[in-house]
Parts: sequence; C-alpha cells; structure tokens
Amino acid sequence: MPRLLFAILATATLLAGCSATDYDLMETASVATPRFHDNDPQDFGYNHPHRHEVHGIDVSKWNGDIDWRSVKKSGVSFAFIKATEGADRIDPAFENNWRNAAAAGVPHAPYHFYYFCSTADAQADWFIRSIPKSSMHLPPVLDVEWNPSSPTCKYRPPAAVVRAEMKKFMDRLEAHYGKRPIIYTSVDFHRDNLIGYFDDYHFWVRSVAAHPKDIYEARRWAFWQYTSTGIVPGIKGQTDINVFAGTAKNWNKWVASAGK
Repeated sequence: MPRLLFAILATATLLAGCSATDYDLMETASVATPRFHDNDPQDFGYNHPHRHEVHGIDVSKWNGDIDWRSVKKSGVSFAFIKATEGADRIDPAFENNWRNAAAAGVPHAPYHFYYFCSTADAQADWFIRSIPKSSMHLPPVLDVEWNPSSPTCKYRPPAAVVRAEMKKFMDRLEAHYGKRPIIYTSVDFHRDNLIGYFDDYHFWVRSVAAHPKDIYEARRWAFWQYTSTGIVPGIKGQTDINVFAGTAKNWNKWVASAGK
C-alpha cells in the first residue's frame, strides 16, 4: 500500500515531544471541572482525575466525525489518534482526525496498535511509511495489550519475546522520528509483561476502576486513561478521557521541548 499522504498545517499545531521528564506526579492543585464529564464516574477519592489540570482524549474510527474546534473549546489539551495497526492497516478516520486536530490547535500524537502475529520490523516499516516525519510533534505511542477478541490473532508470546519485540519497534521509531515513544498498556498486559521494565519510557496506563497507584506495581506514569464513557462536546457518543500526570506548567514545558 502506498505511503499515506496528506497536508499538515504546521502553524496550526503546537510543538511537542518526549525528552523532558520534569513533570511532577500527582501534586496538582484543584481546578474547575472541564466542560466534559464521565457518564459512569468512579469514586477515585482524593486522587480524582479532575484534580489534574491537563486532560485529553484518544480517538479512532469508532468515534465517527469529530468537531475538533468544539473539542478544544471544551477544555481538551491533547489527543492520541489511532493511526496504524499491524503491518498493513491504517485507521480509516486517521487522516481527517490528524488534519483537523492540527487545524484546531489540539496537540496530538499517533498511536500504533501492536499485532503479535506480525514482526516488529514489518510494523515499524508500516508506521514509518504512513506517518510523515514532518508531521510528528508529540511523540508516537505504542499500544500494547492482549486482544482476545481478535478474529485473526490470539497469540500471546512469552514475556521475554514481547519485550524484545517492543524494544525493536520502539528503537526503530525513535531512530526515525527522534522522539522516544510512549507506551500505552492495560492492567493485565502490564502485569504479564512489563513490571520492572522500560522505566526510562513514559507510560500511558489504562485504569478505569481504581487509581493507577493501586494496581500498577511500582509504575511511574505520565498519562492515565481513567474512563471510556466520557462525554465530550464535539464527539458523538462516549469516548476515552485521559489526564497528564503533571501541572499545566509542566505540560507546557514538556510540549515545548520536543520540536527542537
């Protein structure tokens, strides 16, 4: 399949990246509730996500057409956008979401859903062919999780193989884009493969029933996906909502550091 080609309006997006590690964890002041909410809220107690100043979303084709200007006005500060899966699939909504998020001025990053029945090199080749280097401002994301509902691949490699393949994929992306990837993962996948590993990478963790500190053993995280039932102006139906671990000041420093 040919390389994905589309125009990126450089002036419409914020420079960002993944070299700084000076965000602070959990020490954020209370702020006003944003214009979006969780349709099925959990009781996170003192560590409620709304204590965090910087909120974002992650989206794919399942979110349909998105009004990105309304999304930004609602208080969304960043977006993770599904780009690729395996070695030959591009999310059908990726091009529109990528271009329109940029036009609305929402800092955004692409994510790749890893497919364990394909090689790390084949998937890295596909991602690099699909996402132009010039459009990459926030660091790319590697989404690793078990996918028991996959119609084509239910293979679960041994943990050592999982980590070796992840490292090979991420090394390829970092060498090409000059940005260290973020790792997205779920509770069970982290437990099975990642405890004690990749401590020099930023983590984006899924935890919708409890605070990450209660279920991710000794894991320092940068992003927390706390709900899949969020209601965000500009998006029809429910969507995922995330928070950044640090303050707005830390976020701005982190975003400004990577385009250099």
